[in-house]
Order: sequence, then structure tokens, then C-alpha cells
Amino acid sequence: MLATPSIDPAKNMFAYDRKYLTDEQLIDLYKAILKPRMIEEKMLLQLRQGKISKWFSGIGQEAVSVGAVQALQSDEYILPMHRNLGVFTGRGISLGKLFAQFQGKASGFTKGRDRSFHFGSNEHHIVGMISHLGSQMGVADGIALAEKLKGSSKCALVFTGDGGASQGDFHEALNVAAVWDLPVIFVIENNGYGLSTPSREQFRCAQFIDKGVGYGMEARQVEGNDVLAVYNAVKEISDAIRVHPRPVLLECMTFRMRGHEEASGTKYVPNELMDHWAAKDPVVNFEKYLKNLGILTEEADASIRTEIKNEIEIGLKEAYSEEEIVADVQKELKDVYAPFDFREEEAASSRVEMRMIDAVKDGLDQAMKKHDNLILMGQDIAEYGGVFKATEGFVEKYGKERVRNTPLCEAAILGTSLGLSINGYKSMVEMQFADFVSEGFNQIVNNLAKIHYRWGQNADVVVRMPSGAGVAAGPFHSQSNEAWFTHVPGLKVVYPSNPSDAKGLMLSAFEDPNPIMFFEHKALYRSLSSEVAEGYYNVPLGKAKTVKEGNELSIITYGMGVHWAKELADNIEASIEVIDLRSLVPLDWESIYSSVKKCGKVLVLHEDTLFGGIGGEIAAGISENCFEYLDAPVKRVGSLETPVPFAKNLEDCFLAKVNFGKAVSELIDY
Repeated sequence: MLATPSIDPAKNMFAYDRKYLTDEQLIDLYKAILKPRMIEEKMLLQLRQGKISKWFSGIGQEAVSVGAVQALQSDEYILPMHRNLGVFTGRGISLGKLFAQFQGKASGFTKGRDRSFHFGSNEHHIVGMISHLGSQMGVADGIALAEKLKGSSKCALVFTGDGGASQGDFHEALNVAAVWDLPVIFVIENNGYGLSTPSREQFRCAQFIDKGVGYGMEARQVEGNDVLAVYNAVKEISDAIRVHPRPVLLECMTFRMRGHEEASGTKYVPNELMDHWAAKDPVVNFEKYLKNLGILTEEADASIRTEIKNEIEIGLKEAYSEEEIVADVQKELKDVYAPFDFREEEAASSRVEMRMIDAVKDGLDQAMKKHDNLILMGQDIAEYGGVFKATEGFVEKYGKERVRNTPLCEAAILGTSLGLSINGYKSMVEMQFADFVSEGFNQIVNNLAKIHYRWGQNADVVVRMPSGAGVAAGPFHSQSNEAWFTHVPGLKVVYPSNPSDAKGLMLSAFEDPNPIMFFEHKALYRSLSSEVAEGYYNVPLGKAKTVKEGNELSIITYGMGVHWAKELADNIEASIEVIDLRSLVPLDWESIYSSVKKCGKVLVLHEDTLFGGIGGEIAAGISENCFEYLDAPVKRVGSLETPVPFAKNLEDCFLAKVNFGKAVSELIDY
């Protein structure tokens, strides 16, 4: 471990160690640390003039960003936060485009859809943050895993703060990186505060390097305001882990001289603490060091500052010259999802009898054969084959690099899946039970779902969700939680009801470059069999199927509801039509409306509890668009408004099936 360097007040605040750096390299580092400081000073003026809406200042912390980015190779991914302006300038991003981003202009990286540094750029190997600070670290794991799988001898670097390091994502990401020996540098900018909350109220350890031993990883600490100390540490670490991949925690002791954001101010910081860190200003001290060495003259310094000032002014002029953004509804909707041109591959004529679980397994197997960049991840999915045996035998066929057991770190693994996508891979994450997805909810609804809309990066991820009741598994292994995700733009939601569709829809899901929640009713895994085509075929997402033709009553349903509806329709005198939605997002409104118009009466059925279920949206859509065709009010049937109970009699009472027949009779007689 590195202790904080000693201070030599007679010369400089820091005992700078240039090691092997040439005079030219030192000047380049000075330019790199001066530019973000001068931009920030200009942005603070812009904020006061109302030309930008918010600013998160990194003044006082520039050495961490600059030292890190300058030490890495230009094609190694770096995942910054909102005080790491030096990362963006260090990667040569156009200031005109950067300022357009700050002003919410169309030419900004997020096209006005997100603010400040909430963006990424694959061109510059930068992955931007979201406001949920810790989630970036799991993404870094995925990027590093991709580098390791490629054998590229590259690493990734991710920033977090001392406040963000209190989040569960931090612990999960470090644990996964350590278990998998991932080449990630976790940089903690320890600036003493999480917004206004001091470190003593955030954690009890004396320093973050103490945490390294708990994860079995190397941890180092440096003076974060000494740009050479940061540069040298990152250079040494990155050189080492490119040869022997492993994670390293790097704690940089620093301080932000302004508020969390400008509106919050710094009144909560004692004056003596501000004075102490003001004397350790990373820009002023490095300038003094170079001038004392005779490397930087006053004339050269003035010339550098003029050059940077001119670059800033040109960038601002470019951003100002752009018109205010004009909203285009079609463009906004179009950018929610990555483009996907579905091309149907017809099923072979040869068919075999398969259970639902066999069809799921065959779909996964066919996808692994077709996509050699597909990685499967989940708890116990390797040698054990998963709790439902969907991946049994896969390790022998595809190896442990592609079929990966994971720690119980759902958030980190879902973040890893996004990192894999950013770095050119497809992935499947198996939730052991759909109920457990709540542990990784943020990664799905805020990272996976929004990333294409925000900055054009797709999330090529399939999340498998064994769900549903009827197996006496109780409240935490039986939920139907598909409606949680149908509400989130950017996600696609698929729910097959039979083996043939399960295989075909799964293969389409792996072709589609968007994040897909793939629900499989576990009660059907071994209770339902049917003929399934051999080989590779796909089924389009967003296309419903008529399971049974009828003209008196249309039942709109999916999953287990299809079997309840078919059983009733086959044993009743009325002419009932059964529509299997198959996909909930996108939803096949055309087939729904067509069936409603033909039958005049409609019942929407799902196993999920009634209130807040997707059935309400379907019923509303029918009422708004097919009102004149209706011969009765739209009826909904869902399960009881309780958690899913364990005992069979209670579970039977809970399920929508118990009231379904009565509802159908009432609607027919209406």
C-alpha cells in the first residue's frame, strides 16, 4: 500500500515524483489539468448568467481525473462521474459538442435528453454515469470481462466517491470483479463528504484501502491532489493488470472546493478545512512545481492559457450558434429502442415432443451456437445447470467462460451485462426466480432501459424470469411481476405460453439488440409438452396468436392464462375466441382490436394481481379505440390483491382462475 506522500513546504506542497516523464510530458500534463479548471471557471459564469441549468464542480479534484485518464491507453474504457471533467477533455472531446451537451442542444451527446456528464461515447471509450452513483461499477465489470474474454490485455477504470461507496452496487461490483479476476481499477475519490454528510457519518473504517482485504484485492492510497502521484499509480496498476488481470482499488485523497452542486454551497464545511485544502490546490501547486524546475516559463504559461481560452470561446460560440432544440415526437419515440430488422427464419418440418423447459433449453442452445459472442450468467447455472436445469450440460459444450456462475449479486451482474453489450457482447442473465429481480431493479429500469434513448448505446441483454404461482412456493418465489417492466420505456417484455413459442421467441430475443425481459411460467416447465420444430427458427416479437377462434366473446390473455382460457373455451357452449399476446411490449394492438370488433364482448385475463396489472392498460386501449363495437363493458380478471400464499388451498383461492369462469358467464349473459 502507498501512504500519502510527504509534504515539503519549502519547495512545493507535494513531493512530486516525475519518475521517467520527460519535460514535454510534464507540460502536456499541465495543459491537461489546466483545461478543465479554465472550463469550470467559465461554466460558473455561464451558470450565473442562466446559460446552463446546473453545474457539479470538480475544482480541487482535477488531479484525480487528469492523472487517471492520461495514464490509461486511449482505447481503454473509463467510467467517470459528474466531477471528472478532465476525463472528457483528456479524451479529446470537441468542446463545441461538450458545451452543446451542457446547454441541452440537439448536437450534444444526449440530444437534449440528459444533462451535464450523463452520457457516454464509444468513440472516446467513455461510459457516462446515471444519477444512481454506484451502478457504474457493475458496468465496468462487464466491460473488463469483455476485454478478458477477447484476450485484449486491456483494463477498465471506474470512478466513485466516498458517498457512493456506501451503496450496495459498490460491494457487489468489487466482489464480482475479485471472484472473476477482472482487470478493473476502482478509483475512489475520497473528498470527505457525500453532499453535506461528512465521512464519519458515512462509514466507520479509517480509510477505503482497508476494504481491499475483505474482497481479496490489492488496495492503494495516493495523494489525490498530486497529479503525478495519481498518474504514476494508475500507470503502474494498469501495466500490471494488463499482464495479470485482477481488480485493484485506488483511493485518492482529495477535496472539492465548491458545493455538491452550486446551489448547495459550502457553509457546512469548517473554514480551517477549506483553508487546508486551498493550499493543496492541484493546479496551482503543479504550476509552481514546473516553474521551479524551469520547465514552465511565465511566457509559456500565458501562451498555454491563451490557447485554452480561445478553444473555450470557439466551443461556446459553436454551441451558442445552434438553435434551441425542437421536439419531434416521432424521433423521440424512435430513439427509445435500438433499430432491429427482424428477418423470419421458418421452422423445420421435423418436430419432436418437448416439455416447456426442454424448449427453453433448446432455444438457449441454438442461440449459443448462432452467437459466439453470447455469454450466459446466473446463480448455479454452470455445472449444476440452474435450479430448473435450463443450462444443464452447457459447461461441457461451451465452457465456463461463456456459461458463468455468479455470486448473489443481481445488481452487479445486470450491470455487467450492460458492460458486455457496450464492449461488443450479447448476454443472458438468469434470475433464479423472477422475484429476485428486485435486487437489480435499478440496473434494469434506469441503465438498461434508458441507455439507447440517452446516448444511442444499445443494451443487448436478455433477462430470463422464471415466474408465476401454482407450485406452492409462497410469497417470494411465485410472483407475476411482468407489469413492473411494461411501464418502462426501452424494455421489451415477452411471455410465451407454450414450448414452441418459448423457443422461437427466445431466439428472436437474442437477435434483438434491445433489453428484453423474458418471462417463463415455471409451473409449465414440466407439466406442458407439445411438438417443437427442430433446429433454428424465430417468432416475431409483438405479434399475438389466435389460439381458438370464436365470435361471441374474446379473451385476451398470456402465459398461464392461455391455458385457463383454452380449457374453459373448450368446455362451454358459447363461441369464445382466445388471443395469446405472447409479447406484452411491444403489444399487438391490431390483433386485440380485430378480435374485439369481431366478438363485441371482451375479457382481459392475467395471473398478476388485478390492480396495476397490464390488463388495465389493455382494457383502457379497447375502451378508447373500440367503444362503438362493444356490446358490454370490458371486464378484467386478475388474482387476489394479496401476496402469493404458500398453502395450496390459499394459493388456489388467490389465483385468478377461481373467479374466471363466473366472470365469463356474467359477460356472456350481459
